[in-house]
Amino acid sequence: MQDKLRKLWRDWRGFLMFVAVMLVFRSAIADWNQVPSGSMQPTILAGDRIVVDKLAYDLRVPFTLTRVSHWSAPARGDVVTFPSPLDDRLFVKRVIGVPRDIVELRRNRLTVNGVAATYQALTKEEIAALPIDVPPSYDVFRETLLGSSRVIMVRRSPPPAYSSFGPVTVPEGGYLVLGDNRDNSGDFRRIGIVSRERVLGRAHAIAFSLNYDNYYLPRLRRFFTDLP
Repeated sequence: MQDKLRKLWRDWRGFLMFVAVMLVFRSAIADWNQVPSGSMQPTILAGDRIVVDKLAYDLRVPFTLTRVSHWSAPARGDVVTFPSPLDDRLFVKRVIGVPRDIVELRRNRLTVNGVAATYQALTKEEIAALPIDVPPSYDVFRETLLGSSRVIMVRRSPPPAYSSFGPVTVPEGGYLVLGDNRDNSGDFRRIGIVSRERVLGRAHAIAFSLNYDNYYLPRLRRFFTDLP
């Protein structure tokens, strides 16, 4: 039996070491994560495979949430990945509130620290250039607040209980996150504050993309592109 095990190790050790190195790399340095839902549309689409920089903020012990060293912190506007506080499913959302921020949402209009976001409706040409077909029941705006800007989607008649909250004071060591698809996102309004320990990294690019609604055909124009 020992001879068989030694032979098996000799034959497979190169492959096993490669797999081990890749697992450590993906756990602590960089990863590519599948996006299963449209909660971040139109920035990130269901079927995108996003590249996540896991050294953006700190260094973790592989396969754990334990930090070895810190050198930065998530900023407003960053797109981050984290395991959900409710069930540990991997989420990708945008940071809206950092520690000590006071955040309020009223009918999908944000106010942070007393500063109201501005909303500029996209033109028909800009909407046509988006990578998705916007449903007729949605409006698309460019939301600008405290130096960061993004394109968001909102329902024309949003659910009142879901499109408003706060004011909420973000606690130390916590972050308030929302999806860019404001009325179709399991974010702060469902999962609450995300602790700093749960933030795995910052998403910054799309490796490749498959169209789930069209026989998983590749969206070639989204391959190897930066997040807007």
